[in-house]
Amino acid sequence: MTTEQHYDAIVIGLGGMGSAALYQLAQRGKRVLGIEQFDIAHEMGSSHGVTRIIRLAYHEHPSYVPLMRRAYELWRELEASAGEQLLHITGSIDAGPPDGSNFNGSLLSCEQHDLPHDVLTSSELTERFPGYRLPPETMAVFQGEGGFLLPERCISLFVDKARALGATVHTGERTRDCQPTSNGVTVRTETGTYEAETLVISAGAWASKLLPGLSPVAVPERQVLAWFETLRPELFTPEVFPVFNLVVDEGQFYGFPEFGVTGFKLGKYHHLEENVDPDTIDREPNSGDEAVLRDFTEKYFRDAAGATSSMKVCMFTNSPDEHFIIDRLPDCPQVIVAAGFSGHGFKFSSIVGEVLADLAVDGTTRHDIGMFKLARFD
Repeated sequence: MTTEQHYDAIVIGLGGMGSAALYQLAQRGKRVLGIEQFDIAHEMGSSHGVTRIIRLAYHEHPSYVPLMRRAYELWRELEASAGEQLLHITGSIDAGPPDGSNFNGSLLSCEQHDLPHDVLTSSELTERFPGYRLPPETMAVFQGEGGFLLPERCISLFVDKARALGATVHTGERTRDCQPTSNGVTVRTETGTYEAETLVISAGAWASKLLPGLSPVAVPERQVLAWFETLRPELFTPEVFPVFNLVVDEGQFYGFPEFGVTGFKLGKYHHLEENVDPDTIDREPNSGDEAVLRDFTEKYFRDAAGATSSMKVCMFTNSPDEHFIIDRLPDCPQVIVAAGFSGHGFKFSSIVGEVLADLAVDGTTRHDIGMFKLARFD
């Protein structure tokens, strides 16, 4: 084991959040090391699967909307610098019972932040987007700026651009522990020891392995995605099929138009409610996983209920209130943590990277992250 040179900052975990933080720190001229236990844009965590939803109408809480607006700006900047499209606009649907939080929360966020939107009945939704066949009582909010990102490309570009700016990147290297020092932190991996003034931990489902105190508030959960062959593919293209968040009797589901790979893609929030250890999770989808997603598709999107094209396992890392954790550790302010993104975080990667770099460099950020503080769990 060797002791490496001192860095201004170290980022552990180069998925969505960590790759963006690495890029932001490198962009600010910092000597930064990124450590990733797998490869860049791997399939072992939470930031894979070809497409990830992005939406401005945010039923989870209106406070996310200003952050989301800045995220869009940063995604567009990344697109422009890369010369390729990463953000595809389809519009977004938030739908469910008229008295439910999915519909009403989305509507509230649109009204509070003056987001252009349409309120649609189930029949109006089907008339406009014929792929949808929802229960007659369902109400929907359509917001035209929603769509999807290409997560693997986003992560790869953040890391490539960080490297071009001088960042050091170590892949296939697992972190064993990190310890505060009088003037920073020491990080020990399987192959080296590194020192830095500031540490950013963005390790996804492995966050509590590095910071055991996070175990009660950043809980990994097994999640499954499926792609079903479309029977009427013309109804499920990005031009005519918005991304969705949908609450029905069977639970809350999310889905995408066909893009990149064969099939209509969907998942169920908190799929089978299986809390897991990320090192021992069952990564093989099974018939039970498939049944949950197929039954839903046959009932509400019957023109997309063809043969199973593929399935993938990923993970959520859930906080108790399903809001993010972005904070300095109270007893160790040189360590900054980004965790608990609870299945709705990837779209924010661009701005979370900016916030993490702000905290690492300046100790504060202009963005309102008060609702993400660790102290709320005390």
